[in-house]
Amino acid sequence: MVGEYTHPTLSFSCLFLCALCGLCALYDGIFVSAFGFSDPPRYHAEAMPEPLGSLCIVLHAHLPYVLHHGTHPHGEAWLYEAAAETYLPLLDAIGEVALHRARPGVTVGLTPVLLEQLAHERFKTGFIAYLKERAEHANRDRAEFERAGEAHFATLAERWEKWYAGKLAHFERIGRDIPGQFAARWREGHIQILTSNATHAYMPLLLTDQCLRAQMSAGTSVSEKHLGAKSRGMWLPECAYRPACGRWKPAVLYDDPRPRTGLETFIAGAGIDHFIVDTPLIASGQPLGTFEHGDFRAVSEAQIYWDKQRAWRNPLEPVGVASGPERPACFALARHPRASEQVWSGIIGYPGSGEYLEFHRKHGDRGLRYHRVTDTQVPLDQKQPYHPEDTFAKLYQHSQHFCNIVREALAEHHRATGRPGVVVAPFDAELFGHWWFEGPQFLRDVLFTLNRDQSVQLLTAQEVLERHPPDKVMRLPEGSWGKDGNHSVWLNEQSKWIWEAEYRAEGRMLKLLHELPWRTNARVKEMMQRAGRQLLLLQASDWPFVVHSGGAVDYGMQRFAGHATRFDRLTSIATDIASGGSVNAVQQTEIAEADTHDDVFPEIDLSWWE
Repeated sequence: MVGEYTHPTLSFSCLFLCALCGLCALYDGIFVSAFGFSDPPRYHAEAMPEPLGSLCIVLHAHLPYVLHHGTHPHGEAWLYEAAAETYLPLLDAIGEVALHRARPGVTVGLTPVLLEQLAHERFKTGFIAYLKERAEHANRDRAEFERAGEAHFATLAERWEKWYAGKLAHFERIGRDIPGQFAARWREGHIQILTSNATHAYMPLLLTDQCLRAQMSAGTSVSEKHLGAKSRGMWLPECAYRPACGRWKPAVLYDDPRPRTGLETFIAGAGIDHFIVDTPLIASGQPLGTFEHGDFRAVSEAQIYWDKQRAWRNPLEPVGVASGPERPACFALARHPRASEQVWSGIIGYPGSGEYLEFHRKHGDRGLRYHRVTDTQVPLDQKQPYHPEDTFAKLYQHSQHFCNIVREALAEHHRATGRPGVVVAPFDAELFGHWWFEGPQFLRDVLFTLNRDQSVQLLTAQEVLERHPPDKVMRLPEGSWGKDGNHSVWLNEQSKWIWEAEYRAEGRMLKLLHELPWRTNARVKEMMQRAGRQLLLLQASDWPFVVHSGGAVDYGMQRFAGHATRFDRLTSIATDIASGGSVNAVQQTEIAEADTHDDVFPEIDLSWWE
C-alpha cells in the first residue's frame, strides 16, 4: 500500500520473532533472542518540511534449481542454508520493524525459479529434516565441548540448538509457506517484490528474441502464480542490460551481424516498468530527451553541460530507458557505489569486522560455526572464539555509519540540484544472514534509524518512481554488475562451450516448434514442453558463473551438461513421435529421469517461444 503506513494485521505470524532467532520473548516492547538482541534503537532527527531524498534497499534472492540435484556440498544444502539463514530471518526483521509501527519499505527480488523451489513439497520436507539435523548436530557439539571442559563453546552450541529449533518452529507456524509470507508482506504494503526472468538467464547474450521473450513470459507467469499479483518491477539477472543494436554479433558460433532489439522492449512487453542497473550504465548513458507529464522532448548531448539541475548521469536520479530518441519503455534505478561498497567490499565492508561470526571456519565435517572473523588476514586456524554480545556495539556503529552515508549523499545532491535524490542499495539477499550472520540485525537497525529520521524516506523502487517521476530519458550502454562491468564473468574461454551449446539448443527449439505438429499431436506437445523446461534450466546464468568463479566448477559443468543432454534427448523423442514412431524402453527411462530430476515449471506454455 502506497501512502500512510498502517499497522499489520494480527495474522502476521512472524511479529513475535526477532531478526536473528525464532525463539524470543516479547515484553514491554523489548526483543530478547537466543543470541541476544538490543532494544530497537530510539533515534531522533530534526523535523524537516521536505525529505532530502530516499533510500531504496533492494535484496535480490536467487538460487538456481537444485532440488533433486545433489545435497552437500553442492545442491539442496544451498537452498536449506539460505532459507534458514536468510529468508526466514528477513521475514523476522520485516516483522519486528512493522511491529514497532515503523515501515520496512524494502524491495525484495524473488526469482521465479527460487519461488518454485520454496513452494515445492520436496523443499518443505527436506528443510524440516535439515533443521532437525542441524539442531541435533549442535546438541552433539555441546556434549563434546562439555566433555572437553570448553564451557564457552558449549554455550555457543546450545545457542545454535535453540536457533535451529526456533527456525523450525517459525517454519511450521507459517504453514511451511515462505513465498506466501513474502506475498502477505507485499499485500500489507511492508515491502515490494520484484520478479525476474524464469531461471536467471543472462539476457544480453541470448541468441534469439523468441527465447528471450520465453524467459520473460515464463518468469512473470510463475511469479504471479506464487505471489498472487503481478510485479511492475524486475531484477535483471546480474544487472545485465543491452540496448538496441543495428549490427549485433552473436557471442559465439555465428559471425553475421544482425539487428537486435533493446532489452527494455522485452521488459516493457512483459508488463514491467522498472529495473535495477549498475552505476556505470547511468554514468555513461547517452542523454536522449526530457520526459515530463507524459511528454517527451529530444535533447542534444550538450544539454548535460548546461542543464545541471537535472543531474544527468547521476546514480541518485532514476531515468527513463530507450534505445533511441522516444518515450521511455521503462525506467532504471542505479546502484549507489559508496553505500553499496560498505557492505560488499572485502576491504572496507562491514562484514569483515573482527567481532562478527566467521563464515568459513566450521567445527568438523559439515560443522557449525563457533569463531569470529578476528581479522580478514588471519588464517582460519587462528580465528578466535565468537562472542555474540560483542557484536551489539559494532552493529550500532555500522548501522549509524551507513545511515550517515545515505544522509550525506542525499544532502550533497540536494544542495547541488535542489532535488530529492534516491540512494539505491542493491545486494544479494543471501549476503544478509548466510554470509554475514548479523546482517539481518544490521538491516533492522538501519530501518529503525531512518524511520525516525524525517530527512530520509524509506521507499520501494515502485514508490520512488511514483513519488518522484524521472524526467530524463537515456540510452544506456551494454553492461552488467560483474567484474569490469561487462560480460566477461559469464562469457570467457572457460565458458565459451556453454554458450555454443546454448545457441544450438535455441536454434533447435525454434526449428522444431516450427516443423513439428505440436498443436495437433498431444504427445509431441508433451515432449516439447519437457524440452522447453530443459532449455529454460540450461540458460541459467549460474552455470557459467560457478565455472568462472571456481566455487563449484564440476557442479556447474555437470548441471549445464545434464540439462543440455536431456534437451537433446527429449527433442529427439518428440521428432520420433511426430514421425509415427513409438517410445522405446530406453526413451521411457530418459523421460522418467527428466521428470524426476527437474520437477519444476509444470505449466510450460509453448506459445512463449512464438
